[in-house]
Amino acid sequence: MTTAEKVIEVENLVTHYGPRLILDDVSLNVREGEIRIIMGGSGSGKSTLLRYLLGLNRPTSGSIRLLGTDLTKAKPHEFDEIRKHLGVSFQGGALFTSMTVQENVMLPLREHTKLDESTMAIMARMKLEVVNLGGFETLTPAQLSGGMIKRAALARAIIMDPKLLFFDEPSAGLDPVVAAELDDLILNLRDAMRMSIVVVTHELDSAFKIADTITVLDQGKILITGTVEEVRDCDHPRVQDLLNRQSSVEALDADEYLRRLTGD
Repeated sequence: MTTAEKVIEVENLVTHYGPRLILDDVSLNVREGEIRIIMGGSGSGKSTLLRYLLGLNRPTSGSIRLLGTDLTKAKPHEFDEIRKHLGVSFQGGALFTSMTVQENVMLPLREHTKLDESTMAIMARMKLEVVNLGGFETLTPAQLSGGMIKRAALARAIIMDPKLLFFDEPSAGLDPVVAAELDDLILNLRDAMRMSIVVVTHELDSAFKIADTITVLDQGKILITGTVEEVRDCDHPRVQDLLNRQSSVEALDADEYLRRLTGD
């Protein structure tokens, strides 16, 4: 059995916001057909890592290769080409409120292809059927529920059959039943379209249901990358805090609090 091809290769990634270190020597690989979950507490660096994987920021050092292209060295036309193979489903959906659902889904086709209007409309309706939104193409985002907005955004993300699909907190704000349906949809997409999928989430139930592998970040460092079972069994205290929803904030005594306020 051959090993699946690496579609994401991150090596020794270091990033800063101004003088502040955000990601510290992060390395990871994602293979073809894999669902990778990126988890961590607030401020762990998981959303920042997603931004760098999408090429939205340039790192301080290290390399990021998507589908064989090094984003840290890519020229503008190479960026444009690689982005045609990426799909992104944003946390809030990021649908354009002035457009219908179908017009939102068609947008990447308008930007990156020269297809005629009728062909784009057919492709958009096909993808809406995939996400169980057939018949809703003429509605506006204001007429959709939260779960429907997420699915419409997903239809737009997959309209060009990307090789890599990225999710930012797909279950955020959804009730458990709708969140479970979205998890099933993600699994079905991976199996039907052989996409490699990266999901940034803090939802444990969702992560454990869909993950092939999980990367846990804390303060910009990777604590563990492994299967669901390996992460569950990890004895690192910060991993266990995350899994058991335990606070890691230590109580601050009054004198120390005063020193921080005064800068002494």
